Amino acid sequence: MRLRVVAIGKDRKGLLAPAAADYAARIARRLPFEVVIAGEPQGEDATARRAEASLLRRALRPREAVVVLDERGEELTSRELAARMATAERSGGRDLAFVLGGPSGLDPALRAEAAWALALSRFTLPHQLARLVLLEQLYRAVSLLRGEPYHK
Repeated sequence: MRLRVVAIGKDRKGLLAPAAADYAARIARRLPFEVVIAGEPQGEDATARRAEASLLRRALRPREAVVVLDERGEELTSRELAARMATAERSGGRDLAFVLGGPSGLDPALRAEAAWALALSRFTLPHQLARLVLLEQLYRAVSLLRGEPYHK
């Protein structure tokens, strides 16, 4: 299984970039993984969200099951996320793409097209922080699947 995080927007201030890069490197040592920045934020209205969705769709691959990050999505424990990833791997070996929209969220049409929606929290998180939390949880899930001691 391959994992990708497909997102809108770079960490302009660079505050979270070192931690995000560290988790991305840890994941990549265990399985094929990459973070793709599909484009930059287009604004804060519905038109901007549609434009961002178009950028995100272009970055997705046909073989990927799309998991959108959305505060209204399903809240899972770390073990449940690992189990969901294992199920995806067993059922046809589909790759997973975790998709994060820009600061104003995701276009509803893109959310509707996704295999499932994942909530990191009911809190509204800045998208750069959400990306970091997602990367840490993906690393934790991969560690669980590999039987490694990271998850305590």
